[in-house]
Amino acid sequence: MKKTLLALGLSLALGSAHAADGVSQAQFKALEARMAQLEADAKAAHREAAEAKAQAAAAQAELARMRGVASAPAANAGADATPATPPTTPADDLAASEDLAAPETPTDATAAPAAPQAENNDALASGSDTSGSNANAFNPAISIILNGSYSHHSLDPATYVRAGFPGGSTSPQGFSLGESEMSLAANIDEKFYGQLTLTAHSEDGQDKIGVEEAFVDTTALPAGWNVRMGRFYSNIGYLNSHHAHTDNFFDRPLPYQAFLGDQYGDDGVQVRWVAPTSFFLELGGEAFRGESYPAAGAAHGGIGTKTLFAHVGGDVGSESEWLAGVSMLRSSAIAGEDGFTGNGTLYIADGTWKWAPQGNFKDGGVTLRSEYFVDRRDGSFVDVANPAASVDWTGMRRGIYGEAVYRLNRTWDVGYRFDRLWAANNGPLASGTDPMRHTVEATWRNSEFSLFRLQLSHDKPNAADTDNAVTVQYQTSLGAHGAHKF
Repeated sequence: MKKTLLALGLSLALGSAHAADGVSQAQFKALEARMAQLEADAKAAHREAAEAKAQAAAAQAELARMRGVASAPAANAGADATPATPPTTPADDLAASEDLAAPETPTDATAAPAAPQAENNDALASGSDTSGSNANAFNPAISIILNGSYSHHSLDPATYVRAGFPGGSTSPQGFSLGESEMSLAANIDEKFYGQLTLTAHSEDGQDKIGVEEAFVDTTALPAGWNVRMGRFYSNIGYLNSHHAHTDNFFDRPLPYQAFLGDQYGDDGVQVRWVAPTSFFLELGGEAFRGESYPAAGAAHGGIGTKTLFAHVGGDVGSESEWLAGVSMLRSSAIAGEDGFTGNGTLYIADGTWKWAPQGNFKDGGVTLRSEYFVDRRDGSFVDVANPAASVDWTGMRRGIYGEAVYRLNRTWDVGYRFDRLWAANNGPLASGTDPMRHTVEATWRNSEFSLFRLQLSHDKPNAADTDNAVTVQYQTSLGAHGAHKF
């Protein structure tokens, strides 16, 4: 309205002046039209400025959201978070699918956790208060994995016995909540990252909540070094550092069940180094308290387990990726779960190959993976049923699994896995039967946040029994997740 009155006044003034000078009516009309066009152009420019301002605000909001997601780990170092855990970041976690954050490559697995937002780094450096500019900058990213299943076994799980390997078990008969988890993760400051993962599960009809992982990672050490402190999954082998919900199958392979109690995690410290090479090369070691199987009793002053591991990987052309590793876990047990007291050494060799058209692993491709285990024991064995009897336990046991998964598209994948264990030839657990199992699965994903899986398995745990099992699994992911490991 102000612009219109101004234009009208200016037109009248100019008209009077021009009339006094003998300006023609046509010239006056042309000037008046010109003023009207300028006014219309001004209104259009005002609308465009308002639209640009709204788009900028939306972009800032999206950037803030992405920064919040990026503050979760990029993968169980490798590593899932559970948010995700690659070799130099917390690993873990978004249903068994690939994460949106980045395509999986061996080098992605080594990415360090995202640094805090730049404005907060500046404020930290200057010692100023950051609450006014971004009150939520240091709130943890929260991730929840809900996992449930229905299983039917032809063999009663209560009578399941694995020859040569005490303590074997299967999934519960019927409906089960399974192991669900909640993870909280965030950068602590410009030098540290922290993650806490809690689990909820049912055991013998009792609901239990426990601490799965609670650790601090360094993010600013030079020359590719990283230190992790707290409770976490060891980086030995391939699957051990991955949270179970990222697996391609409902349950862990037989060697993981027999030699690591599904997964080895404990309280301790880890040191890793990633070489500055064009291919991925990681070397590291860990020292743990030694409470978890296969260790027991926290021997040697509370440092009952030590590990060493090395992983190497890279690309082959634009459509294939590979990762291989060797690991060693040295443990001491005092009256362990399987009746063993003494020293044990577990060796693991692992290899993974991935292929996808144009390297697009989210839309399809093939994954091949295998791990080979050698377990050496040197100590004594006490039968739980007869504690008074103790015999020497010195010998070697082995295990292997191999799996192939074909991802048809973003929605479907199918897979096959073969597991086998070799019992000791002598000693208290010697057996002429080597347990083995065949498993097939088909998984449907509505998105990267939900899946349903059908799994069929044929298990021969001992010479007398066979267990045929059908399992239907559902899994959902709520909240923010970082990228998964390779």
